[in-house]
Amino acid sequence: MLSQHKERDTSLLFKTLAKLQGEEQFRMFFEDLCTYKEIEQMSQRLESACYLLDGKTYSYIIDETEISSATLSRISRCIQRGSGGYNKLLVDIRKKEEENK
Repeated sequence: MLSQHKERDTSLLFKTLAKLQGEEQFRMFFEDLCTYKEIEQMSQRLESACYLLDGKTYSYIIDETEISSATLSRISRCIQRGSGGYNKLLVDIRKKEEENK
């Protein structure tokens, strides 16, 4: 859980993200908010989380994504003992993709 000070600092960001609707609005917002490299790194983390949820090994994931072992370890800890964000969102996205096939 975020400390009260950090909660105040991130409140506007989270409220803004909650207001975005659809992939195009997210894309426009993130292109303004972040550098290309930051967006690329977030994408790399999501891809790596998917691989972890699929049971892929660290070696495989590092080879496929070029992510650092430290970052991959952090993602793994978040999946195992985090707030549940990776698990909830990625599982929901996969279910919807399967339903649309």
